Amino acid sequence: MTIQNRIARLLSYKHLLNRFKSLGLVRVFSDNIADPLGISASLVRKDFGLFGISGSQKGGYSIEDVLHKINNILGSNEVNRVIIIGVGRIGEALMSYNGFHKDGIKIVAGFDIDVKKIKKTGDVPVKPIEDINEYVKENNISVAIMAVPDIAAQQTLEILKRANIRGILNFTPVKFKSTDDITVNNFNIENELVNLIYFVNNFKKNGKEAKRVSNNI
Repeated sequence: MTIQNRIARLLSYKHLLNRFKSLGLVRVFSDNIADPLGISASLVRKDFGLFGISGSQKGGYSIEDVLHKINNILGSNEVNRVIIIGVGRIGEALMSYNGFHKDGIKIVAGFDIDVKKIKKTGDVPVKPIEDINEYVKENNISVAIMAVPDIAAQQTLEILKRANIRGILNFTPVKFKSTDDITVNNFNIENELVNLIYFVNNFKKNGKEAKRVSNNI
C-alpha cells in the first residue's frame, strides 16, 4: 500500500470530517468515518496510527483535533503557492477553479510562450516563460502544474528543474519519473477515462450476468 494511497485517504477523511463538523458533530468513531467512504474501520485506525492521530476507545476522535493534525500533515495549515506552465484549456480551467483554497492551495501565476496569452494583471497573472526563474526565486515557489502540449513536455521539465521546482503535477501525456531532486505526479486524463470506462462496462457486464444467473435459479 503506497504512501500516495494513504495521503489520498487523509484528504477524504478531511473532507468528510469537515462535513461532520458543519453538522455540529464534535467527536466521531472510526466506524462513522469508514462507512461513508466504503472502507473498513480498522483501515481508518491504522492510517491514523501511522500518522500519529490518536483517539480513545470510549470517546472516539475529536474532529477538531484530527482536522488540525491532518492539515499539518498535508500542509493545508499554510498557503501553498503553485504555478501553472501552459495556459491552454486545462491551464485556464485550473486557474479559474476556486476550490483549491480549502486545502491551502493557491494558484498564483501562469506561464506560457504565447505572447497573446500574457496578462500581467488580474487575480492570476500570466507571464512569459522566460520570467519563471526569477518569479520562482522571488516568491519561493516549489510546486508547478505542467499543462503543455506533449511535444513541449521534456523541454518544460528541464525548465522547471533549472528553476529549482521540487514537485510537478504533470497533465501531459508524457510520463516522467521522479528523481531525488524532483517529485513528479503524472495525471493522464485519457488513461483515467479509459480505466473508468473499463470498470463501468465490466460492472454492467457482470451485473447482467449475475441477473441472468439469479433468474435461472
